[in-house]
Amino acid sequence: MKSPHPMRQPNEDPTRSRARPPVRSARMALYPRHVASTRAKLDRLIEYARSHKRALILTHDNPDPDSIAAGVALAHLLDKLAGVEAIVAYGGIVGRAENRALVRVLKLPVVPVSRVVFDEYDLICMVDTQPEQGNHSLPARHFPDVVIDHHPERPDSHLAPIADVGGPLGATSTVLAEYFRASGLEMPAPVATALFYGIKADTRDLGRQTTDIDVDAYLWLFPMVDKEALGEIEHPRLPEDYFRLYHVAIEKAHVYEDEVVICDLGEIYTPDMVAEIAERFMYLEGMRWSLAFAEYEDQLYFSVRTGDRRMNAGRLIREVIEAKGGSAGGHGTMAGARLPMKGLSGAAKKRLREDVVRSFLDAFGVSARKVRNLV
Repeated sequence: MKSPHPMRQPNEDPTRSRARPPVRSARMALYPRHVASTRAKLDRLIEYARSHKRALILTHDNPDPDSIAAGVALAHLLDKLAGVEAIVAYGGIVGRAENRALVRVLKLPVVPVSRVVFDEYDLICMVDTQPEQGNHSLPARHFPDVVIDHHPERPDSHLAPIADVGGPLGATSTVLAEYFRASGLEMPAPVATALFYGIKADTRDLGRQTTDIDVDAYLWLFPMVDKEALGEIEHPRLPEDYFRLYHVAIEKAHVYEDEVVICDLGEIYTPDMVAEIAERFMYLEGMRWSLAFAEYEDQLYFSVRTGDRRMNAGRLIREVIEAKGGSAGGHGTMAGARLPMKGLSGAAKKRLREDVVRSFLDAFGVSARKVRNLV
Protein backbone atom coordinates (compact mmCIF):
# COMPACT_ATOMS: atom_id res chain seq x y z
CA MET A 1 0.00 0.00 0.00
CA LYS A 2 1.27 3.46 -0.83
CA SER A 3 2.34 5.47 2.21
CA PRO A 4 -0.12 8.24 3.08
CA HIS A 5 2.80 10.58 3.70
CA PRO A 6 4.87 11.97 0.80
CA MET A 7 8.48 10.98 1.49
CA ARG A 8 11.58 12.44 -0.11
CA GLN A 9 14.30 10.16 -1.39
CA PRO A 10 17.89 10.96 -0.42
CA ASN A 11 18.90 11.74 -3.99
CA GLU A 12 15.86 13.82 -4.78
CA ASP A 13 16.62 17.31 -6.07
CA PRO A 14 15.92 19.75 -3.19
CA THR A 15 14.51 22.43 -5.47
CA ARG A 16 12.10 20.01 -7.11
CA SER A 17 11.08 18.71 -3.71
CA ARG A 18 9.80 22.14 -2.77
CA ALA A 19 7.32 22.16 -5.68
CA ARG A 20 3.66 22.05 -4.72
CA PRO A 21 2.60 18.46 -4.15
CA PRO A 22 -0.29 17.27 -6.30
CA VAL A 23 -2.16 15.47 -3.52
CA ARG A 24 -3.62 16.25 -0.11
CA SER A 25 -2.82 12.85 1.32
CA ALA A 26 -1.96 13.50 4.96
CA ARG A 27 -3.98 16.61 5.57
CA MET A 28 -5.35 16.98 9.09
CA ALA A 29 -8.72 18.57 9.79
CA LEU A 30 -8.84 20.96 12.73
CA TYR A 31 -12.12 19.80 14.24
CA PRO A 32 -13.37 17.97 16.21
CA ARG A 33 -10.69 18.89 18.75
CA HIS A 34 -10.53 16.43 21.63
CA VAL A 35 -7.63 14.62 23.22
CA ALA A 36 -7.72 11.53 21.00
CA SER A 37 -8.05 13.62 17.85
CA THR A 38 -5.23 15.95 18.86
CA ARG A 39 -2.98 13.03 19.76
CA ALA A 40 -3.65 11.42 16.37
CA LYS A 41 -2.76 14.63 14.57
CA LEU A 42 0.38 15.10 16.62
CA ASP A 43 1.43 11.49 15.95
CA ARG A 44 0.95 12.03 12.24
CA LEU A 45 2.97 15.23 12.30
CA ILE A 46 5.83 13.58 14.21
CA GLU A 47 5.79 10.49 11.99
CA TYR A 48 6.12 12.70 8.94
CA ALA A 49 8.84 14.87 10.53
CA ARG A 50 11.03 11.88 11.50
CA SER A 51 11.97 11.30 7.86
CA HIS A 52 13.65 14.73 7.78
CA LYS A 53 16.83 16.18 9.26
CA ARG A 54 16.49 19.95 9.59
CA ALA A 55 13.34 22.00 9.99
CA LEU A 56 12.72 25.66 9.27
CA ILE A 57 9.69 27.14 11.04
CA LEU A 58 8.55 30.39 9.48
CA THR A 59 6.28 32.89 11.24
CA HIS A 60 4.45 35.66 9.45
CA ASP A 61 6.39 38.84 8.76
CA ASN A 62 6.75 41.33 11.63
CA PRO A 63 5.57 38.56 13.94
CA ASP A 64 3.21 39.04 16.84
CA PRO A 65 3.35 37.07 20.12
CA ASP A 66 1.01 34.36 18.85
CA SER A 67 3.17 33.65 15.81
CA ILE A 68 6.44 33.71 17.77
CA ALA A 69 5.10 31.47 20.53
CA ALA A 70 3.62 28.93 18.11
CA GLY A 71 6.92 28.73 16.22
CA VAL A 72 9.02 28.19 19.34
CA ALA A 73 6.60 25.57 20.70
CA LEU A 74 6.59 23.65 17.42
CA ALA A 75 10.41 23.70 17.33
CA HIS A 76 10.49 22.17 20.84
CA LEU A 77 8.04 19.41 19.87
CA LEU A 78 9.97 18.52 16.71
CA ASP A 79 13.22 18.35 18.67
CA LYS A 80 11.94 16.26 21.57
CA LEU A 81 9.52 13.95 19.72
CA ALA A 82 10.99 13.61 16.23
CA GLY A 83 14.67 14.30 16.86
CA VAL A 84 14.61 17.03 14.21
CA GLU A 85 16.72 20.14 14.67
CA ALA A 86 14.53 23.20 14.08
CA ILE A 87 14.99 26.95 13.90
CA VAL A 88 12.32 29.65 13.98
CA ALA A 89 12.70 32.54 11.51
CA TYR A 90 10.73 35.67 10.71
CA GLY A 91 10.64 38.26 7.95
CA GLY A 92 10.54 41.98 8.69
CA ILE A 93 11.22 43.04 12.27
CA VAL A 94 10.06 42.36 15.80
CA GLY A 95 8.89 45.90 16.36
CA ARG A 96 6.52 46.54 19.26
CA ALA A 97 8.12 46.92 22.67
CA GLU A 98 6.05 44.04 24.10
CA ASN A 99 7.07 41.73 21.27
CA ARG A 100 10.75 42.58 21.66
CA ALA A 101 10.42 41.99 25.39
CA LEU A 102 8.83 38.58 24.73
CA VAL A 103 11.88 37.48 22.76
CA ARG A 104 14.43 39.14 25.04
CA VAL A 105 13.04 38.21 28.47
CA LEU A 106 12.27 34.58 27.57
CA LYS A 107 15.45 34.26 25.45
CA LEU A 108 13.44 32.76 22.60
CA PRO A 109 15.62 31.34 19.78
CA VAL A 110 14.20 33.22 16.78
CA VAL A 111 16.27 34.65 13.93
CA PRO A 112 15.68 37.03 10.99
CA VAL A 113 14.94 35.25 7.73
CA SER A 114 17.89 37.09 6.17
CA ARG A 115 20.13 34.59 7.98
CA VAL A 116 18.35 31.59 6.46
CA VAL A 117 19.57 29.53 3.48
CA PHE A 118 16.33 27.80 2.54
CA ASP A 119 17.93 24.91 0.66
CA GLU A 120 19.65 23.79 3.86
CA TYR A 121 16.29 22.67 5.27
CA ASP A 122 14.34 19.63 4.15
CA LEU A 123 11.27 20.33 6.33
CA ILE A 124 9.57 23.71 6.01
CA CYS A 125 6.78 24.69 8.41
CA MET A 126 4.58 27.77 8.59
CA VAL A 127 2.81 28.93 11.75
CA ASP A 128 0.09 31.57 12.09
CA THR A 129 0.15 32.14 8.33
CA GLN A 130 -0.55 30.20 5.13
CA PRO A 131 1.03 29.92 1.66
CA GLU A 132 -1.37 32.33 -0.05
CA GLN A 133 -1.58 34.78 2.83
CA GLY A 134 1.14 37.02 1.40
CA ASN A 135 2.38 38.15 4.82
CA HIS A 136 5.39 35.83 5.00
CA SER A 137 8.88 35.56 3.49
CA LEU A 138 8.81 32.06 2.03
CA PRO A 139 10.26 32.26 -1.51
CA ALA A 140 7.88 31.32 -4.32
CA ARG A 141 9.98 28.32 -5.39
CA HIS A 142 9.46 26.69 -2.00
CA PHE A 143 6.27 25.25 -0.55
CA PRO A 144 5.68 24.27 3.09
CA ASP A 145 5.42 20.70 4.33
CA VAL A 146 3.55 21.75 7.47
CA VAL A 147 1.01 24.55 7.90
CA ILE A 148 -0.49 25.32 11.33
CA ASP A 149 -2.76 28.35 11.57
CA HIS A 150 -5.97 29.35 13.32
CA HIS A 151 -7.08 31.70 10.52
CA PRO A 152 -9.60 30.61 7.88
CA GLU A 153 -8.17 28.14 5.40
CA ARG A 154 -6.74 29.54 2.17
CA PRO A 155 -7.08 27.41 -0.99
CA ASP A 156 -3.43 26.31 -1.28
CA SER A 157 -3.08 25.16 2.32
CA HIS A 158 -4.66 21.79 1.60
CA LEU A 159 -1.71 21.02 -0.69
CA ALA A 160 0.67 20.84 2.26
CA PRO A 161 1.29 17.24 3.40
CA ILE A 162 0.42 18.24 6.98
CA ALA A 163 -2.07 21.06 7.51
CA ASP A 164 -3.95 22.04 10.66
CA VAL A 165 -5.77 25.20 9.69
CA GLY A 166 -9.08 27.01 10.03
CA GLY A 167 -11.81 26.90 12.60
CA PRO A 168 -12.96 29.46 15.17
CA LEU A 169 -9.96 29.25 17.52
CA GLY A 170 -8.68 32.58 18.76
CA ALA A 171 -4.95 31.81 18.53
CA THR A 172 -2.48 29.47 16.86
CA SER A 173 -0.84 29.20 20.29
CA THR A 174 -3.95 27.31 21.38
CA VAL A 175 -3.30 24.67 18.73
CA LEU A 176 0.29 24.21 19.95
CA ALA A 177 -0.81 24.12 23.59
CA GLU A 178 -3.20 21.32 22.67
CA TYR A 179 -0.36 19.45 20.93
CA PHE A 180 1.79 19.82 24.05
CA ARG A 181 -0.96 18.56 26.30
CA ALA A 182 -1.48 15.53 24.07
CA SER A 183 2.26 14.82 23.96
CA GLY A 184 2.67 14.43 27.73
CA LEU A 185 5.97 16.32 27.57
CA GLU A 186 7.01 18.57 30.41
CA MET A 187 6.73 22.12 29.12
CA PRO A 188 9.60 24.53 29.79
CA ALA A 189 8.50 27.72 31.53
CA PRO A 190 9.61 30.01 28.65
CA VAL A 191 7.51 28.02 26.17
CA ALA A 192 4.50 27.98 28.50
CA THR A 193 4.84 31.72 29.12
CA ALA A 194 5.13 32.47 25.40
CA LEU A 195 2.06 30.35 24.53
CA PHE A 196 0.05 31.88 27.36
CA TYR A 197 0.91 35.40 26.22
CA GLY A 198 0.24 34.42 22.60
CA ILE A 199 -3.32 33.43 23.50
CA LYS A 200 -3.76 36.42 25.79
CA ALA A 201 -2.60 38.91 23.16
CA ASP A 202 -4.48 37.46 20.18
CA THR A 203 -7.78 37.14 22.05
CA ARG A 204 -7.42 40.43 23.95
CA ASP A 205 -7.51 38.73 27.36
CA LEU A 206 -10.03 36.12 26.14
CA GLY A 207 -12.46 38.88 25.17
CA ARG A 208 -12.33 38.51 21.39
CA GLN A 209 -12.78 35.60 18.97
CA THR A 210 -12.47 33.16 21.86
CA THR A 211 -13.65 29.57 22.15
CA ASP A 212 -13.91 27.22 25.11
CA ILE A 213 -10.75 25.53 23.83
CA ASP A 214 -8.83 28.81 24.02
CA VAL A 215 -10.03 29.35 27.58
CA ASP A 216 -9.15 25.77 28.54
CA ALA A 217 -5.63 26.08 27.07
CA TYR A 218 -5.14 29.46 28.79
CA LEU A 219 -6.09 28.03 32.19
CA TRP A 220 -4.00 24.89 31.64
CA LEU A 221 -0.91 26.96 30.82
CA PHE A 222 -1.27 29.50 33.63
CA PRO A 223 0.31 27.43 36.47
CA MET A 224 3.40 26.85 34.30
CA VAL A 225 3.88 30.52 33.41
CA ASP A 226 6.84 32.52 34.70
CA LYS A 227 4.77 35.31 36.28
CA GLU A 228 7.70 37.68 36.81
CA ALA A 229 8.75 37.32 33.17
CA LEU A 230 5.16 37.84 32.04
CA GLY A 231 5.03 41.12 33.96
CA GLU A 232 8.19 42.35 32.23
CA ILE A 233 6.74 41.43 28.83
CA GLU A 234 3.37 43.09 29.38
CA HIS A 235 4.80 46.32 30.82
CA PRO A 236 8.03 47.12 28.95
CA ARG A 237 9.73 50.48 28.72
CA LEU A 238 8.49 52.30 25.63
CA PRO A 239 10.55 54.36 23.16
CA GLU A 240 9.85 58.05 22.56
CA ASP A 241 8.68 57.15 19.05
CA TYR A 242 5.76 55.28 20.61
CA PHE A 243 4.37 58.43 22.24
CA ARG A 244 5.05 60.56 19.16
CA LEU A 245 3.10 58.06 17.08
CA TYR A 246 0.08 58.22 19.37
CA HIS A 247 0.22 62.01 19.18
CA VAL A 248 0.18 61.81 15.36
CA ALA A 249 -2.61 59.22 15.39
CA ILE A 250 -4.93 61.33 17.53
CA GLU A 251 -4.27 64.44 15.44
CA LYS A 252 -4.78 62.69 12.09
CA ALA A 253 -7.78 60.49 12.89
CA HIS A 254 -11.04 61.17 11.03
CA VAL A 255 -14.47 60.02 12.20
CA TYR A 256 -17.15 59.21 9.62
CA GLU A 257 -20.85 59.24 10.55
CA ASP A 258 -19.84 58.77 14.21
CA GLU A 259 -19.26 55.04 13.62
CA VAL A 260 -16.04 54.66 11.60
CA VAL A 261 -12.59 56.00 12.50
CA ILE A 262 -9.80 56.07 9.88
CA CYS A 263 -6.23 57.18 10.48
CA ASP A 264 -3.41 57.61 7.94
CA LEU A 265 -0.27 57.52 10.08
CA GLY A 266 2.10 58.53 7.28
CA GLU A 267 5.50 56.85 7.62
CA ILE A 268 5.94 54.67 10.68
CA TYR A 269 8.89 53.33 12.68
CA THR A 270 7.55 49.77 12.93
CA PRO A 271 4.68 48.24 10.91
CA ASP A 272 3.11 46.28 13.74
CA MET A 273 2.14 49.55 15.45
CA VAL A 274 -0.55 49.92 12.77
CA ALA A 275 -2.50 47.11 14.43
CA GLU A 276 -2.07 48.66 17.87
CA ILE A 277 -3.45 52.00 16.68
CA ALA A 278 -6.44 50.34 14.99
CA GLU A 279 -7.07 48.37 18.17
CA ARG A 280 -6.87 51.44 20.37
CA PHE A 281 -9.34 53.44 18.26
CA MET A 282 -11.97 50.73 18.76
CA TYR A 283 -12.19 52.02 22.33
CA LEU A 284 -13.64 55.25 20.94
CA GLU A 285 -17.31 55.35 21.91
CA GLY A 286 -19.75 54.36 19.18
CA MET A 287 -17.20 53.03 16.70
CA ARG A 288 -18.30 50.13 14.50
CA TRP A 289 -15.11 50.03 12.38
CA SER A 290 -11.54 51.17 12.88
CA LEU A 291 -8.93 51.41 10.11
CA ALA A 292 -5.30 52.46 10.52
CA PHE A 293 -2.68 52.43 7.80
CA ALA A 294 0.89 53.59 7.35
CA GLU A 295 3.91 53.40 5.06
CA TYR A 296 6.93 51.27 5.94
CA GLU A 297 9.72 50.40 3.50
CA ASP A 298 7.74 51.06 0.30
CA GLN A 299 4.64 49.22 1.46
CA LEU A 300 1.34 50.37 2.92
CA TYR A 301 0.32 48.36 5.97
CA PHE A 302 -3.36 48.23 6.95
CA SER A 303 -5.16 47.03 10.03
CA VAL A 304 -8.93 46.77 10.41
CA ARG A 305 -10.98 46.14 13.54
CA THR A 306 -14.74 45.83 13.95
CA GLY A 307 -17.03 45.55 16.93
CA ASP A 308 -19.90 44.27 14.78
CA ARG A 309 -19.98 40.49 15.10
CA ARG A 310 -22.25 40.28 12.05
CA MET A 311 -19.38 41.51 9.86
CA ASN A 312 -16.17 39.78 8.76
CA ALA A 313 -13.08 41.97 8.79
CA GLY A 314 -10.94 39.37 7.03
CA ARG A 315 -13.30 39.02 4.08
CA LEU A 316 -13.75 42.78 3.77
CA ILE A 317 -10.04 43.62 3.77
CA ARG A 318 -9.28 40.92 1.20
CA GLU A 319 -11.96 42.29 -1.13
CA VAL A 320 -10.52 45.81 -0.89
CA ILE A 321 -6.77 45.15 -0.90
CA GLU A 322 -6.39 42.09 -3.12
CA ALA A 323 -8.30 43.90 -5.89
CA LYS A 324 -5.51 46.50 -5.83
CA GLY A 325 -2.65 43.99 -6.00
CA GLY A 326 -1.96 43.62 -2.29
CA SER A 327 -2.19 40.71 0.13
CA ALA A 328 -4.53 40.41 3.11
CA GLY A 329 -5.78 38.06 5.76
CA GLY A 330 -7.68 37.86 9.02
CA HIS A 331 -10.97 36.69 10.46
CA GLY A 332 -14.16 37.97 12.04
CA THR A 333 -13.20 41.02 14.10
CA MET A 334 -9.61 41.76 13.07
CA ALA A 335 -7.56 41.71 9.87
CA GLY A 336 -4.44 43.11 8.25
CA ALA A 337 -3.02 43.72 4.80
CA ARG A 338 -0.15 45.25 2.89
CA LEU A 339 0.06 46.91 -0.48
CA PRO A 340 3.33 47.46 -2.41
CA MET A 341 4.21 51.03 -3.40
CA LYS A 342 7.77 50.59 -4.67
CA GLY A 343 8.54 52.86 -7.60
CA LEU A 344 5.53 55.12 -7.10
CA SER A 345 6.00 58.88 -7.08
CA GLY A 346 4.83 60.97 -4.15
CA ALA A 347 1.75 62.04 -6.11
CA ALA A 348 0.96 58.43 -7.06
CA LYS A 349 1.26 57.33 -3.43
CA LYS A 350 -1.16 60.07 -2.40
CA ARG A 351 -3.68 59.00 -5.06
CA LEU A 352 -3.36 55.37 -3.96
CA ARG A 353 -4.03 56.30 -0.34
CA GLU A 354 -7.11 58.30 -1.31
CA ASP A 355 -8.40 55.50 -3.54
CA VAL A 356 -7.98 52.91 -0.79
CA VAL A 357 -9.79 55.07 1.76
CA ARG A 358 -12.72 55.54 -0.67
CA SER A 359 -12.88 51.77 -1.19
CA PHE A 360 -12.93 51.12 2.53
CA LEU A 361 -15.62 53.74 3.12
CA ASP A 362 -17.76 52.07 0.45
CA ALA A 363 -17.17 48.69 2.10
CA PHE A 364 -18.03 50.11 5.53
CA GLY A 365 -21.19 51.66 4.06
CA VAL A 366 -20.53 55.24 5.20
CA SER A 367 -20.35 58.54 3.36
CA ALA A 368 -17.09 60.41 2.78
CA ARG A 369 -18.97 63.68 3.15
CA LYS A 370 -19.99 63.12 6.77
CA VAL A 371 -16.55 63.40 8.31
CA ARG A 372 -14.95 65.30 11.18
CA ASN A 373 -11.53 65.44 12.78
CA LEU A 374 -11.20 63.55 16.04
CA VAL A 375 -9.53 66.61 17.58
